[in-house]
Amino acid sequence: MPTRHHLVFMGVSGTGKSAVGRPASEALGLTFAEGDDFHPQANIDKMSRGVPLTDEDRWPWLRLLAAWTRERAARGEGTGLACSALRRVYRDVLREAAPDTVFVHFTGSRETLEKRMGAREHFMPTDLLDSQLATLEHLGPDERGIVVDIEDPIDQIVDDLVSRVRAGSI
Repeated sequence: MPTRHHLVFMGVSGTGKSAVGRPASEALGLTFAEGDDFHPQANIDKMSRGVPLTDEDRWPWLRLLAAWTRERAARGEGTGLACSALRRVYRDVLREAAPDTVFVHFTGSRETLEKRMGAREHFMPTDLLDSQLATLEHLGPDERGIVVDIEDPIDQIVDDLVSRVRAGSI
């Protein structure tokens, strides 16, 4: 992998995208962004009411995330981005911003996801987990990325991920 990494920490809500992405990005010297911070208030309000986002809701948000990545890539910065990136077409938008992007897909049991979602303060209610799981398209064999099981402790996941990136194995 080139010295300028572009990692997208992806998965449904509650997988630990931010919990892993932030410290992993810091350890790797990447500029980190929380994708939720780019959502317009209308999207946050909609999800808070338990209404799933549509593609029309997501496209402007994804374009903002891609622009953020593109700007940093143009400056030679590596990036870490926490973003659900549930569908391949969404990942395609992000990949266009930095073609060497690697997707770190977090997966776990429904029980773990529900437990994590219920234990945190976030605008995404547990009720939307079903719609996210239904929307999720797993990484294709031609997509650059890895799948990470979230059942291990967060610190261990971060350490393992950082080691893999530094070793050039992703």
